[in-house]
Formats: sequence, structure tokens, C-alpha cells
Amino acid sequence: MRRDNQSSISEFFLLGLPIQPEQQGMYYALFLGMYLTTVLGNLLIILLIRLDSRLHTPMYFFLSHLALTDISFSSVTAPKMLMNMLMQTQSISYAGCICQEFFYVLFADLDSFLLTSMAYDRYVAICHPLHYPRIMSQNLCFLLVIVSWVLSSANALFQTLLLARLSFLRSNILHHFFCDLSALLKLSSSDTTINQLAVLTVGSAVVTLPLICILVSYGHIGATILRRPSVKGICKALSTCGSHLSVVSMYYGAIIALYFVPSSNSTNDKDVIVSVLYTLVTPMLNPFIYSLRNRDMKGALRNIIRRGTIST
Repeated sequence: MRRDNQSSISEFFLLGLPIQPEQQGMYYALFLGMYLTTVLGNLLIILLIRLDSRLHTPMYFFLSHLALTDISFSSVTAPKMLMNMLMQTQSISYAGCICQEFFYVLFADLDSFLLTSMAYDRYVAICHPLHYPRIMSQNLCFLLVIVSWVLSSANALFQTLLLARLSFLRSNILHHFFCDLSALLKLSSSDTTINQLAVLTVGSAVVTLPLICILVSYGHIGATILRRPSVKGICKALSTCGSHLSVVSMYYGAIIALYFVPSSNSTNDKDVIVSVLYTLVTPMLNPFIYSLRNRDMKGALRNIIRRGTIST
């Protein structure tokens, strides 16, 4: 991770969100509430799955890991953003910026792989219900999570090592509220051809291949339902897949808006706003989606509340 000797930048300045100074207090309270909701809501999901033995199934195993990933993903950017808003500071050290970029890529990729594992779980449950216990064994579930971590870590490390070799001589001002990889590449004074190629190939593959797997899984699920159409079957499919499809739509919708729709101005205000939706809003909504749309989660929550009431 050795940089060019000419690169003497020790910190970056984050311009933050495109909001007026007099509105900082209101937005600080809003984003703090969103972050706390994200952490507490996803912790509640993990707690419910841990305490209720009926939720010790492959789907909820993946959901608990997704909840932990969402907490980590939001925690990469939100605390620093909130601290900067509170303290009226904009700086982040070079090492801190590189670390933030690494963990941002890591948990974003991990989200994608875990959503793919959940889609495969739903595919097996609906298309091959008789073989579900044999196929979705505990060993396979652990293997899918481990592979997700390995692939995510490998891509994050690869992108970070390529980033660390760049120099930043022209400017150290980032038009963002965190160290986004694309913003850093635009800022660099070095040749970023290799970095752009790595993002275009490896980075895109980490996003597009899981999305293709998810679409194929739900294509098979839809075909299976249409071959045996029944109101009960459709309702069961919607109850088990509706929550996951909602989260997938939000997650990939934000990615497409952020990385595949070009910005219309040089300040990239749109990118900053969509990044807030991607890093704060989507992880915050996941607990509500899985608790409000999922009968098992609502039942587990009622049981926990009933136990607490009886014990008191």
C-alpha cells in the first residue's frame, strides 16, 4: 500500500450533504434517528431469531446475517457524517478514508451475496419443497455465508489496494459525505485506467451476477406457481418472498440510480442524496419490511412481549 512520494495528502475534506447551514440541526436529528432505528431494528431481528427456536431455519439464518451486515454497512458512514455535522468539521485522515472505502465496499458486496443466498433458499423451498431439508443443510448455509464473506473481502481488498497506489495532488476536497470510491477516483491526479477497469469488471460482476441469480431464482419460482396455480399457493409464495423482493428492489434500485444513471451536474448532488438512501434508508426499512410483512417474525415478537409481561 505504498503511495507515490509526491503524494503528501494526510487528510481529505468532505463537503457533506447539500443542505443549508441553518438546516443542519434538523437534518442531524433526522439522520441520527434513522441511524438509531437501523441499529435497534436490525438488532431486534437478530434477537428474535436467536431467542425463538421456530426461526432457526435457513431463511432466518441468512436474515440474521443480513441484519448484522446492514448495521455494519450504515455504521461505516453514518457515525462520521453525524460527528462532522455536530462538530462542524469536514476532515477525515487519509488512513481513515481508505479504511472507510474498504469497509463500504465489503459490506455493500456482502449485502448483495446474502440477498442471493436468500433468493436461492426461497427457490429451493418453493420449487423443491420435498428436498428442501436435504439441500438447504446447515453445512450449505454456513458455506454460503463463508463464501460471501471471502468474495466480498477479496473484492474490497483488491479495490482498496489499487486505490492506495494513487496520488492526490490536485485537490483533497471530496464532494461527498464519505469516502466513496468513484469520488476518490475522480479526485486522483494519477492515471486511474486500471482502477476504472477493475470497477467496471470485478466491481460490476459482484453486483450483476448476484442480481442475475436472484432474477433466475424468482423466474423459476414464478414458473412453478403458474404450473400449479392456486390461491393458497400464490398467498404462500407472496408471504415468503414478498419481504425479500421488497428489499431486493430497494437495494438494486439504489445501486442503479447511484452508479448506472449519470449525474446531470458537476457537484453530483444527486449521487450524494441517493447515497443517503442507499446507506441509511434501505438498511433502516429492512426491519420494518421483515417484521410487518412476515407472519413468523410478528409471532416471535408477540411471544417475546408475552414472556416479558408474564415474567414481570
